[in-house]
Amino acid sequence: MAKHSIGTTSHDFYQAMQKSFGWQVPEHFNMAEVCSRRWAAQPDATERVAIVEHAAADASGHAVAPRSYTYAQLQQAADALSHVLADLGVQRGDRVAIVLPQRFETAVAYVAVMQMGAVAMPLSLLFGPEALEYRLQDSEAVVAIVDASSVNNVLTVRAQCPALREVIGVELSNAADMLHVDVDYASATAAQQRAYTAVQTKADEGAVLIYTSGTTGPPKGALIPHRALIGNLTGFVCSQNWFGFATQATSNQASNAAHLPTGSDAVFWSPADWAWTGGLMDALLPTLYFGRPIVAWNGRFSPELAFTLMQQHGVTHTFLFPTALKAMMKAYPKPSSQFKLKLQAMMSAGEAVGDAVFGYCQTQLGVTVNEMFGQTEINYIVGNCAMEWGTMGEGVSTHRNNVGWPAKPGSMGKGYPGHRVAVIDEDGNECPVGVPGDVALNRYNQHGQPDPIFFLGYWKNEKSTVGKYTGDWCRTGDMAVRDEDGYLWYQGRADDVFKAAGYRIGPSEIENCLVKHPAVANAAVVPKPDAERGALVKAYVVLAAGFEASDALVADLQLHVRGKLAPYEYPKEIEFIRELPMTTTGKVQRRELRLQEEERAKAQ
Repeated sequence: MAKHSIGTTSHDFYQAMQKSFGWQVPEHFNMAEVCSRRWAAQPDATERVAIVEHAAADASGHAVAPRSYTYAQLQQAADALSHVLADLGVQRGDRVAIVLPQRFETAVAYVAVMQMGAVAMPLSLLFGPEALEYRLQDSEAVVAIVDASSVNNVLTVRAQCPALREVIGVELSNAADMLHVDVDYASATAAQQRAYTAVQTKADEGAVLIYTSGTTGPPKGALIPHRALIGNLTGFVCSQNWFGFATQATSNQASNAAHLPTGSDAVFWSPADWAWTGGLMDALLPTLYFGRPIVAWNGRFSPELAFTLMQQHGVTHTFLFPTALKAMMKAYPKPSSQFKLKLQAMMSAGEAVGDAVFGYCQTQLGVTVNEMFGQTEINYIVGNCAMEWGTMGEGVSTHRNNVGWPAKPGSMGKGYPGHRVAVIDEDGNECPVGVPGDVALNRYNQHGQPDPIFFLGYWKNEKSTVGKYTGDWCRTGDMAVRDEDGYLWYQGRADDVFKAAGYRIGPSEIENCLVKHPAVANAAVVPKPDAERGALVKAYVVLAAGFEASDALVADLQLHVRGKLAPYEYPKEIEFIRELPMTTTGKVQRRELRLQEEERAKAQ
């Protein structure tokens, strides 16, 4: 393979991929069936690994053997839990809260709930009592599945959630906790060792209820149908550089009697919480759909952990947030001197990657990062498929063989095959090249077929559901511009973009510029109210290790931005902060910082 030079536009198969792709959505479809049961029915089910639980090093720093679970074990455990839930009165369409970290039982819970025709409602461990109470009340969840990391918060709000009949505890070592939950997971499932007859759900039935991250106000529950997994797959396969499969069907694949996707040796890991769309729909479920192992880590993220875990488990495919990649870049500028990775693909989402991180991934990690964009309601709709990877520390090679298109550093990419994506104005008309607008997805692809990625609607909130659409266009509320090659460039949330002295300011470009400075670990840009100019550009900066705040550093950072961007874009004020406010999905909450500036202005 020839070495790839950054920015080339050779070997672009995008138009051919879009033109030749069409959706096939059966009337009946169930996520649990395709992610577990069909693999458990295969002859190799007792050897095919589904979940690998990574273990932290021991006190001496020595690696501890991980625990692996096969697809046979996954389905057997899910069948047992389905029986337990049925005995507790859970019926088709009921919501079951899953408040668990990355662990085997979490995957079991999703499969168990969905194969019953019930609705899985993931809740992050980062949620405090108020956040849990709101979601449990609003969803009217009838059962919650918890472990030691979440039991206290759930029990704290249980009395305020009248619909919540039962709490199931997983591996609770504290006697008091065990007394206050209704069912012990281990003993209850051990008593149910028999097969479960799965419900035949329609593709349009609700499978998952996920509450949006709240970047634009109070969270809303998005009801995701089983068919949405089908809609996810083009983006997943493209962003993961075909996920280890041959780009053209081989005779071995064609002769597979069960018509299952085989031939990949992919091993997946992401620190993304399995309780939100990114971790569930972009990592756990698609990996299981393809019958491959996913590594689970129940612990805090750190750059050292990321490199160590990926090396130990031979991770080939990953999804890492830009914030995680920035931390890894600062901590290990030349990681190949300490680690040996086997990465073939990396997807990143949540915020703009920026060309500094983009270059780091190519030159140091040996992979061209594929940026992806989506949201809970319409996930995995835009991104890249660079098909570029190589040897760690030696750059990347191009592997585009009839599939893929080049990634432009800093671009969100293009609409993935099967998704008709456009930048539209307030009236629903497509914006010309270079004109900012709202990223939107049409209900129908370019062949007129319904796009299966769409959510069913907001839970008990028809007004917000209707307001999401302009005709057949579903608005994301994220601003972008389209270039002459069809690539989208992120401009920030509609409520993040602001005007300063008459100039339109998109925070992402300024933040990306700041992060290129060695003193900056992360940054967020917001408007500061100003009587004369309407607003000033203000930057909140998290310093990298070894740097201290000073007036001299402020001046240096301002000069750094002025030298690279337009004069009106440099931050007139810089405030150093220990950490940025983040959503549970890893996105910077500029809204909190903006409101803080507005409150400060009022107090003056």
